[in-house]
Amino acid sequence: MEAIIFIGIQGAGKSSFYGERFFNTHIRINLDMLKTRHRERILLKACLEAKQPFVVDNTNASIEVRAKYIELAKAAQFRITGYYFCSSLADALRRNSLRAGKERIPEEGIIATYRRLKPPSLTEGFDELYHVNINAANEFVVAQVWRSSEKRGL
Repeated sequence: MEAIIFIGIQGAGKSSFYGERFFNTHIRINLDMLKTRHRERILLKACLEAKQPFVVDNTNASIEVRAKYIELAKAAQFRITGYYFCSSLADALRRNSLRAGKERIPEEGIIATYRRLKPPSLTEGFDELYHVNINAANEFVVAQVWRSSEKRGL
């Protein structure tokens, strides 16, 4: 059982990455789709009870926000994997400018998230952490950063 938590500002590629890598294997928990925290809690609880792999596809910019997912998933004996989307503010704003309609996020919102964003660490409870970048060919490049067994010297 795996819980995946995405971390990154809007326009960093999180939802596209989900579609490319996890669409067929993990339920997507995303506030943009669910609209309320109440609905998010219902879906999260269902995934935990059903032992269903899931991805939390939100910005998850702060340690406190990530902690609630990590705590619940750990209690249900899920393995926790984090993906940190290392986008520059300029790149995220550029990608966001290509979005249309409700998909486009006000620039002020992206900037505010960028200012709040705290990079993740294993001390939060992750079993594995990855960095995700987008290269010049618009492809995702994933690099494993840490594994909890490596940190403990196992």
